[in-house]
Amino acid sequence: MKGRIGNIHFFRLRQGEDLLEAIKSRVQKCSVRAGIFLLIGTLKNAVLGYFKEGRYIPIKLDGPLEIASCIGNVAISEKGEIMVHAHLVVADEKGGAFGGHLMNGSIVDVTAELAVIEGAGVSLTRELDEKTGLRLWKTP
Repeated sequence: MKGRIGNIHFFRLRQGEDLLEAIKSRVQKCSVRAGIFLLIGTLKNAVLGYFKEGRYIPIKLDGPLEIASCIGNVAISEKGEIMVHAHLVVADEKGGAFGGHLMNGSIVDVTAELAVIEGAGVSLTRELDEKTGLRLWKTP
C-alpha cells in the first residue's frame, strides 16, 4: 500500500481534555481517514495499556507528567468509524519514563501540541483479527 503526504494539520489541545478523545475529535474535524500524528505536552495523569493475553492491562500514573513522545496513526474501522491508535511515553519529575498504548483517561495538564500528517491517495482500514482480538491494518 502506498500513498503520499497530504495536508499537515496543527492543533493545541486544552487543559482538562482527555488526550485520546481530543486527538480523535481533531482528526475528525479535518476529515483525515489515513495518517500519522505526533504530539508533545503535559498531562495531569496518564492511563497506559500493556497488551497481555489478548487484552490491555491499564497502568495508571499520577502526574504531573511530561509527554516525552506520543506517536500514532489514523485509520477507518470496518464500520466506517475513525480509529486512532497511539503509543505514549511520559516522564515524571525525576526523569523516570513509562510507556504504553494510550488509553482513555489521560488528561491534558497545561497544554498539548498535535501535528496530524494526512495520508493522501490512500485509504487505511482496520479489521478484527480473530487470532489476536485486535483491530489490525488491512493491507495486501
